[in-house]
Amino acid sequence: MTDVQPATDPDRDLAGFVRLGMPSTRRGLLAGAGALGATALLAACGSHTPATTGTGTGSGAGGQPIPAGSAKPGTGDNGGRSGGTLATVADVPVGGGLILSNMVITQPTKGEFKAFDKKCTHQGCPVTKIANGTINCTCHGSSFSIEDGSVQGGPAKAPLAERAVKVDGDNIVAA
Repeated sequence: MTDVQPATDPDRDLAGFVRLGMPSTRRGLLAGAGALGATALLAACGSHTPATTGTGTGSGAGGQPIPAGSAKPGTGDNGGRSGGTLATVADVPVGGGLILSNMVITQPTKGEFKAFDKKCTHQGCPVTKIANGTINCTCHGSSFSIEDGSVQGGPAKAPLAERAVKVDGDNIVAA
């Protein structure tokens, strides 16, 4: 026997509007949940910018960078434009470095200054720490030499891109 509903049932007129699209299936729900999870994972891996901690650099008075192992604030950064002062010689410790807004300046030995791009070659996270002769990306654990930017460990395969700098008096300037 069939259940017969009266023709004046108000829910019957709305039944077509309620059933829009395909009916939900277990397979469809699992696929949607998997896609949502994968999207969240990719977003977390690609856009995380960790806070600066440890022996890297922080911000001093006026938001200026502070070199690793030094209490002196840096002089800032002109974005790598030729001839502009990036830092003073005194700001970059021997055997360490200074992390600026878009580059890293190191002094592997007294009087020798090197500069590298701040972006890790693994996934483009900014490097955030300089310690024990390496420039470190804390996103995924890559480390690079302060002498030549070569990979010292981690998932990165390519060295940091070198930037041209020179000493002009007491200043380190873009070359």
